[in-house]
Amino acid sequence: MKRRDFLSSGMVAGIAAGAVPSAFAMENSKSEISREKLRLGFIGVGGRGRGLLRNALRLSGVQIYSICDIAEENLQNAQNLVKEAGQPVPKGYGKDKDSYKEMLEKEDLDGVVIGAPWKWQVPMAIAAMKAGVYAAHEVGPASSVDECWELVKTYEETGIPGMMLENYCYHKENMMVLNMIRQGLFGELIHCKCGYGHELRERLVLGKGTGPNPMSDSTKPVKGEGDYRSVHNQFRNGDLYPTHGVGPIAQFLDIQRGNRFLYLTSTATKARGLSKWSEENLPADHPRRNIRWRQGDIVTTTISCYNGESIIMTFDTRLPRPRTDMYLVQGTNGIWENDQKSVYIEGRSPKKNKWEPLKNYVQEFEHPLWRNYLSSGESSKSGHGGTDYLELRAFAESIRQGTNTPIDVYDTAAWRSIGPLSEASIAMGSHPVEFPDFTNGKWMTNKRIFGLTEKY
Repeated sequence: MKRRDFLSSGMVAGIAAGAVPSAFAMENSKSEISREKLRLGFIGVGGRGRGLLRNALRLSGVQIYSICDIAEENLQNAQNLVKEAGQPVPKGYGKDKDSYKEMLEKEDLDGVVIGAPWKWQVPMAIAAMKAGVYAAHEVGPASSVDECWELVKTYEETGIPGMMLENYCYHKENMMVLNMIRQGLFGELIHCKCGYGHELRERLVLGKGTGPNPMSDSTKPVKGEGDYRSVHNQFRNGDLYPTHGVGPIAQFLDIQRGNRFLYLTSTATKARGLSKWSEENLPADHPRRNIRWRQGDIVTTTISCYNGESIIMTFDTRLPRPRTDMYLVQGTNGIWENDQKSVYIEGRSPKKNKWEPLKNYVQEFEHPLWRNYLSSGESSKSGHGGTDYLELRAFAESIRQGTNTPIDVYDTAAWRSIGPLSEASIAMGSHPVEFPDFTNGKWMTNKRIFGLTEKY
């Protein structure tokens, strides 16, 4: 009997009996993986997906069992990577845009990693969960709030977990600050800032690299015709990349675990950056020179939380600027500012109301996960400073133990919904927009699950 059939039968029985909520049926029905290696599938192995694949190949006890990509070149390159790593060549799927469904149906997978464009990530995760397969997917905004609800509904009906691969939650400094917060150094948290400041004008106008046209269902190769971010910037106006910023902040504030987002307001500036770049860098007859971009150059979003904290988010990718993540955490006892790599703790910092380097706190407050990781010698080989490896390891560990993932579907729904909610606020003249309670009240009693162990 396939593992997914066993899990599904047990979960359906538990749900039908009505003895426990379906979200907890998972814990009563799942079992640890008994076979020697986890079987992972990959969907989407372009630039980002291929990077995740390289990190997954470094995980012990994991076999890349099958791969799906509609670009033949991407698929072959990925299969070659697996072969070069000493594993059997995984079965390939990719004849059309629905081939991932065929892979999920035919292959006996334990988990699937999704590196596809934004619009496909949640639908593919939902399909995986319905097939009894743990799903890990890349980051991005939701297409709609309904999409977030569908993700939550699928989890609660199937009991199969899903995890958004938000690697910024695993950044070394962010996890150290999380440890400091949990040990009370900042006192009671009051206010946070975050965002995504990254100059992406050329990519947003022209796209990145070659491959199938992500703006359509065509599999014909294109170059310089825009990518999936281009489409969203052309037709949407909101915070279209919220999770890098808000993910770590949500962990700091225990969002969905004793706290939650209540409402947001968003404001967008005029759109000038991409048009100006196009005029200065593209020939007059270039097909992408005269696009009328809807997305404002800078979007500012303010979020109010149940426990009284405020969050300011800034989305800024269309103007010349150095890269920054804009993190700031302020509490009753002190403050951390990421761009300066500095901290001030009242009664502990050497000079009153003067910054000191955050590195002064590393020896005492390095997160145990990172302390263990750095001592293992693995960190020198990892992408994105080690965060990709750590998030994939946590995903694999969740599958192996038959437990929920450290970033779960409720986190995913809350963080990704900022995209469409910010669009709605901007469209209504920066009117406040309420966050749905995706947990249906469970946020009041949910316990922390992120960053609790040396491997999780």
